Amino acid sequence: MLSAAVQDYIKAIYKLQQSEGKATTSALAERLSVASASVTNMVKKLAEMKLVRHTPYREAVLTPAGEKIALEIIRHHRLIELYLAEVMGYSWDRVHEEAEKLEHVISEEFEEKIDQVLGRPTTDPHGDPIPSKDGKVSACDHARLADLAPGTNAVVRRVDDFDPERLRYLSERGLVLNARVQVIHKEPFNGPLLVRVGKARHHLGLDVARGVFVEMTSPPAGGASGAGASS
Repeated sequence: MLSAAVQDYIKAIYKLQQSEGKATTSALAERLSVASASVTNMVKKLAEMKLVRHTPYREAVLTPAGEKIALEIIRHHRLIELYLAEVMGYSWDRVHEEAEKLEHVISEEFEEKIDQVLGRPTTDPHGDPIPSKDGKVSACDHARLADLAPGTNAVVRRVDDFDPERLRYLSERGLVLNARVQVIHKEPFNGPLLVRVGKARHHLGLDVARGVFVEMTSPPAGGASGAGASS
């Protein structure tokens, strides 16, 4: 049995590899809210366990054994999130914290029961893919809302789930899964976006918009693109 701390590190390395392309010491320290020295010591331990490959002063890379464990933990986490949301009525901004506690302790039998009760789901409440029991996971290739040109119509398919306050902020503006959104205007020099959700218009900072992933339903009218296009 791996400790909860070891599992948290493996999961964090996997997620950073997926989102940033690599898992550096500084990124792990920030993601896990620990000191860089603690990260260095744990990565060395994981390397000795043959769960990561690591060269000093470079990023940690999961071995096939480490990736298998990461996907199992993530499967637990996302199934628990969905169970909490659909069966127990938790809002999407509360499920992550609860799942963080429970993902380390559920049995494989309990995992199977949740999967069965939920009807073999493929995504969690935030749109993230749930890894299959045999360790396969669907690719996430949706565009970031922040990267869309003015005039583009899209549907929200996934959101970053690490910040409950941000999830509440998005919910208040109707930016939930399957919501239809249109980029109306994009300020230059990394300025905010003006978007339409239903009949409402909202300004979104780029940091927030980068955490909203969408499927485009139409290109910009007239080929409009770039920052500063008129609304």
